[in-house]
Amino acid sequence: MAKKLYVGGLSYNTTEQTLKDTFAQAGTVESATIIIDRISGRSKGFGFVEMSTDEEAQKAIEMLNGKELDGRNIIVNEARPQESRPRPGGFSSRGRGFGGGRRQSW
Repeated sequence: MAKKLYVGGLSYNTTEQTLKDTFAQAGTVESATIIIDRISGRSKGFGFVEMSTDEEAQKAIEMLNGKELDGRNIIVNEARPQESRPRPGGFSSRGRGFGGGRRQSW
């Protein structure tokens, strides 16, 4: 089973291919993703790498955590499950979201 790793402290110049090549030193890389800011289109400075086994993931953590990559010391640890967050916008199911429309009386 694949194991997902969090990689933080990335340089804005680091590419997904660089991540794959770097983590391949520890084993088989299933995927490498850098998180991109929607507005600026620039890296947010972190990403995720999925290794094919738990053993390879542990080896990657031991080998690469605190090491330099593209001029920055990176943080590598096991990724935590994403927490659910409330959706922005303040819309409600009663139709009283952002402006406009009639006001309903309940």
